[in-house]
Amino acid sequence: MTYYDLSVKEFVEKLGSGDPTPGGGGSSALNAALGIALTKMVTEFTVGKKRYAEHNELNERVLKEAEDLMNKFLQGIEDDRQAFDEVGKVYAMPRGTEEEKEARRVAMQEATLVALKPPFDLMELCVEALKVTEEIVGKSNPNVASDVGVAAVQLKGALQSSWVSVVVNLGILKDEDLKAQYQERGEALLAEGSEIADRVYEAIIEQVK
Repeated sequence: MTYYDLSVKEFVEKLGSGDPTPGGGGSSALNAALGIALTKMVTEFTVGKKRYAEHNELNERVLKEAEDLMNKFLQGIEDDRQAFDEVGKVYAMPRGTEEEKEARRVAMQEATLVALKPPFDLMELCVEALKVTEEIVGKSNPNVASDVGVAAVQLKGALQSSWVSVVVNLGILKDEDLKAQYQERGEALLAEGSEIADRVYEAIIEQVK
């Protein structure tokens, strides 16, 4: 059974257990899924309503995009577990001889690249989700406008926490050129997504006052 098939209670209990997964990565992916699910919910309350007919086409498109992103975020929970499993295999490798130590070092670098992918992919998806969410600010059912603000906050949190996971793995990576590429792109994603999230949040606060 995948983690996203667990009940909310089961997942939270598993998260708080002594098991290594789910951890921060899985939690980040779930947070992102919850955020974009709220965006989808708002479009559901808008599509087909005569009062918002002017924005119906926009909300129909955002609904589909949000659903696609939601499923990708849920898969991200499982991707994080699989990536950590690869790291776990390296920790279990012997290191009694110099040859074994070297093999372990090489394997750790390979596993680190695997571990980098889920949180980095999540960052890119979070920025995409924030862009999608911003599209419906002021162009969706105002009765659920506050949920757009909550979506932005959750997506920003998922973006920031994913960056934490990326930075941790960059600290292990020895390839300085590759590390610099990840660092530059990650910082750009963090800045872009945070700016969008803050803009949405502030707009919604003004709208619901």
